[in-house]
Amino acid sequence: MKRKKLWQSGLLLAAGVVGLASLNVTSVSAASKSVLNWSELSELQTLDTAASLDTTSSEALRNSYEGLYRLGNNGSVHKGLVKTAKLSKDGLTYTFTLRKNAHWSNGDKVTAKDFVYGWRRAVNPETKAANSQLYDGIKNASEIVKGQKDPKQLGIKAVGNYTLKVTLDRKIPYFKSLVAAPVFYPLDQKAVAKYGKEYGTAANKAVYNGPYTVSGWTGSNQKWTLVKNKHYWDKQHVKLAKVNFQVAKSTSTSYNMFQANQLDETNLSTEQARQMKTTKEFVARKQARLNYLQFNLKNKELANANIRKAVSYAIDRKQLVKRVLGDGTVAAHSFVPKELMVTNGKDFADYAAGKVGTSYNKKQAQAYLKKGLQELGLKQLSLDLLGDDDDTSKKINEFIQSQLEDNLGSKKVTVNVTNINKKSRIARMQSGDFGIVQTGWGADYQDATSFLGLFSADSVYNFGKWDNPSYDKLLAQAKTQSGSKRLATLKQANDTLLADQAVVPLCQPALATLLKDKVTGVAYNTIGQYNFKEAQVK
Repeated sequence: MKRKKLWQSGLLLAAGVVGLASLNVTSVSAASKSVLNWSELSELQTLDTAASLDTTSSEALRNSYEGLYRLGNNGSVHKGLVKTAKLSKDGLTYTFTLRKNAHWSNGDKVTAKDFVYGWRRAVNPETKAANSQLYDGIKNASEIVKGQKDPKQLGIKAVGNYTLKVTLDRKIPYFKSLVAAPVFYPLDQKAVAKYGKEYGTAANKAVYNGPYTVSGWTGSNQKWTLVKNKHYWDKQHVKLAKVNFQVAKSTSTSYNMFQANQLDETNLSTEQARQMKTTKEFVARKQARLNYLQFNLKNKELANANIRKAVSYAIDRKQLVKRVLGDGTVAAHSFVPKELMVTNGKDFADYAAGKVGTSYNKKQAQAYLKKGLQELGLKQLSLDLLGDDDDTSKKINEFIQSQLEDNLGSKKVTVNVTNINKKSRIARMQSGDFGIVQTGWGADYQDATSFLGLFSADSVYNFGKWDNPSYDKLLAQAKTQSGSKRLATLKQANDTLLADQAVVPLCQPALATLLKDKVTGVAYNTIGQYNFKEAQVK
């Protein structure tokens, strides 16, 4: 990803442009004012709202479906299908009046019953929804997910066609941003029944109620298109006819396409960002995301806490940011990113920040390694490091490999790196087929639990099977607390997670991009996804 000053080489640029034909990208004239051409770093995985695990899929869903609310710039929350909302005095019951002019892309009306069906499907254990844990706090949801109650007992009820009542077990201060997540979207039961298990596995095996429909995705290809949805209730504010997407894992490729007017946006490598940051087309995006390492505790060596600590303390995050990432990325000092949860002017990330589990200390790393090896009865250690095959992920893994072998001693520690496509990497994480994996997470909603909840014992994202009853107890306590007491409990949970080194926070990435100045109205939420509803090409 960091091929130095490639844009300065006419030969490289010419070669890139000549090679564009082989990518089979839809070429659109720069004069077009109804088509936007966009790059993605990874493949689309699914169009099933219950199955989404990755950023690319979530972004496609947030533009082709619509729930009660939708996210705008900087995490702002806007009404989606909600016309009016009323909260009971005890803060436990929401009554939503829905818009009556919303339709699915097959012409069916969107009604309150579609929300009831979609939500019940998401919490049904048989669905195996990737984010069913987000329903925790909605009446009976946790018991339903565990198979202890029937999905029909979920705290959601349709009162006629356009009134929806949602009952909570406890107050959820971030409720509106929470239900903007794809797993809370309505679903057309008729369409889901039609496609069965294949629902959302291709663009033509789903129906949509958002600003756009999806076209051209077969389930495995690296390009697809958002097409303006003629049935969308607010279609008069959708200015674009199409948004074409092309996966470009190399920023040298996407940069050349940008220069050739075949892309209106491109991500940048660190070197590119440094060279281009003064240009009018440069845009740096803040993200409520973290890149981190997750350990598989089924691995005997990694089940040893001292080995995990040795790995963490051997990584110089400041150098990672400076040498590999740059572009506004900052080293992580908590497992919760900055600007995600701000209470009374206090940023939780700063409040919870500490040196334990997030610092570089070569001497301490070697001491932990020595102790860990003694406990295991070993003299040497071989570690497997897994990651994605885009340029950035490769560079990060190369850096981590170098740091571990150099700072812990190459005669004592060897690191074997494997970089594969994201779909395969996720599949290996789900099956437990990894040692250490470099991964990342973007917030689903604006609260520290969007990150801390990943490592509860029953979380589907706890791929390494770390299990700490004290940690789970703290998260449970926080559910019934508020204000400073809740903050203190969540900080204690963060401290517990890092003290045992269940995870190695690396950095909070910023996204360096180039965007044609003719493009306006693209909204970017801090969880790292774009909203194209009001985008325009002037």
